[in-house]
Amino acid sequence: MVDMAKLGAGLSLGAATSMPNSTRQLHRTMLLRMPSSFQNVSATGRRFLCVRAESKDASGTVEKTDVSPNEPATIPARISKEPRRFFVRSDQWLNILGGSIGLPLRLGTGAFVNGYKVGFVSANQFPSEKYSFFEIAGWKLVETGKPGARPEKPIELYEFEGCPFCRKVREIVSVLDLDVLYYPTPKNGTTFRPKAIKMGGKKQFPYMVDPNTGVSMYESDDIIKYLVENYGDGNVPLALSLGPITTITAGLAMLGRAGKGGKYTPSQLPAEPLRLWAYEPSPFCKIVRETLVELELPHYYYSTARGSTKRDELLLRSGHFQVPYLEDPNTGVQMFESADIVEYLLQTYALPAPQAS
Repeated sequence: MVDMAKLGAGLSLGAATSMPNSTRQLHRTMLLRMPSSFQNVSATGRRFLCVRAESKDASGTVEKTDVSPNEPATIPARISKEPRRFFVRSDQWLNILGGSIGLPLRLGTGAFVNGYKVGFVSANQFPSEKYSFFEIAGWKLVETGKPGARPEKPIELYEFEGCPFCRKVREIVSVLDLDVLYYPTPKNGTTFRPKAIKMGGKKQFPYMVDPNTGVSMYESDDIIKYLVENYGDGNVPLALSLGPITTITAGLAMLGRAGKGGKYTPSQLPAEPLRLWAYEPSPFCKIVRETLVELELPHYYYSTARGSTKRDELLLRSGHFQVPYLEDPNTGVQMFESADIVEYLLQTYALPAPQAS
């Protein structure tokens, strides 16, 4: 295996890998824990998609239930399409370019998991359920990482996209390949910003709560140090250990998306947190995260940086690997394609603007 950790950052621009139907049935269930403190919020007055959801009970019997809408919403036609490899919708080029500025400025921090290595395996011996984005002359690229101890429950983070200190913490989340429950705290947010201020006593972000240890804390550098000591190898990556330089470059990395992901858009909270597979440096993932934050939608975040085993898990789960990938347990919707996800989130959760009397 060749150590690639120092070769710089790479970005998967939505590479998708298909699997046969027989293999899809072998997928393993990912454990999704809902914290007991999350309050169930009624969807009364909002438009939800009417979808048929399927679930299996302990005996394996498939149960089908309808998610009944208060007022049926129109499903955009693009939602049902297959993921498109290396595709940027014509109206999204500026958004994607703006979101890409952070890649060189932050040296791709968060694009690779800790201990990232690559090697090649004969395509004939390569497991069909494993993800590989590159093949040459009958050999497939294998990417691995070396994460530390895994938390039993997801780390909880109160933060927002338009904050350089929050970005630093999101980068270490990707490096450590952690699963996180994000509670967005956009400016003027009505739910999680006041809750975080009440819990911690300060109007300051990011704010971390680790339900595994009972530890809660402010200060991005302290959070980073805590996470690498408890869930990594104890070493803070160079790009996250440069003090003011780290913070300045994290701020500059957001210039291309200035003003996005920071202000609250009135919305209806979902009954359950959404689920997003993504990783920090990807501009496609960024525009989805911005919308989740602006709508103040809590969401489980499954890190999928290069070398993460969750790339294999997503391949098994959906039959493809491509991020961002969204699952909404409130409506049954499962979808790829960043621009389409943004449309779906706005249509489903944004409240209509009040009409002038």
